[in-house]
Amino acid sequence: MEQTASESGQLQTITVAGDEGSARLDRVLAARLPELSRSRLKALILAGQISLRDAPILDPAYHVASGDTITIRVPPPVSPEPEPENIPLDIIHEDDDIIVIDKPRGLVVHPAAGHETGTLVNALIAHCGDSLSGIGGVRRPGIVHRLDKDTTGLMVAAKNDRAHASLSAQFADHGRTGALRRGYMAFVWGVPNRPHGTIDAPIDRHPHAREKMAVRQGGREAITHWEVLDTFKGRDGKPVASLLACQLETGRTHQIRVHLSHIGHPLLGDAVYGPGFKTKANGLAPGAKATLEGLGRQALHAYLLTLEHPGTGEILEWTSDLPPDLAALRQSLHAAE
Repeated sequence: MEQTASESGQLQTITVAGDEGSARLDRVLAARLPELSRSRLKALILAGQISLRDAPILDPAYHVASGDTITIRVPPPVSPEPEPENIPLDIIHEDDDIIVIDKPRGLVVHPAAGHETGTLVNALIAHCGDSLSGIGGVRRPGIVHRLDKDTTGLMVAAKNDRAHASLSAQFADHGRTGALRRGYMAFVWGVPNRPHGTIDAPIDRHPHAREKMAVRQGGREAITHWEVLDTFKGRDGKPVASLLACQLETGRTHQIRVHLSHIGHPLLGDAVYGPGFKTKANGLAPGAKATLEGLGRQALHAYLLTLEHPGTGEILEWTSDLPPDLAALRQSLHAAE
């Protein structure tokens, strides 16, 4: 085993022995690197820190071959408490209790393996100062809900304990008895056969790909309401995609992405839950196809947020227009008609 050190962490290389050939990657690493826990090794794999021939291996169950040279990058230790970072925020509303931001694409909400810095939490700590200390936990101060890294749109964070308790209760209730509403715009493949509907299907971890979620019996209740806002024709003049407005009645990880894929209408640009629809892009007009190829993310935007203010009890509502990349996608889809 070879080891080198760099500013980005420790590099280790191992060569798979003959008796390890065809074994699972995570098991080989666990045997060779006893100083690292299995959970730590899995996190490194999922974060793209384990590579073979300069290509990341993202599946812990990947079967290695005898003679393979595996490179392991172990990032340097980080502080358990996120540090403040001067990251610009698009602030929609702020007072002594809450802050509402319009999250850009690419911004991770809270620190996790592979994303220890450069997160929304780091930005909020820098902007809000000591008021966030201890609110909702050290690693997720002020956070009561989240958006995926590449999902854009409205998010609210709490700035004190009272606000955190109120917002947490509202998000746990999901608007069933209160004012909370969360609306998303989703560009999907195909057009549903009716103008609106509800998806009521439980969600749990995928049985084989643990970084994914899936509709599974025995999973946690998950309900998504949707309505068709717009439809788009392809190069043959037939409907090829649509824009849906979705509202959540529950808040499961990747809920909209999983549910829409489950009913046969995955999000445009979703490489995780819609890879089987890549060939659909060939049915788009050239301009729309080029715009979609340049999008580089799932076409999902949190456009609506309604809640009861934790301090005043006032019902507040904010909306967010489609960001430039999704507005350009919509325009290019219409240009073919």
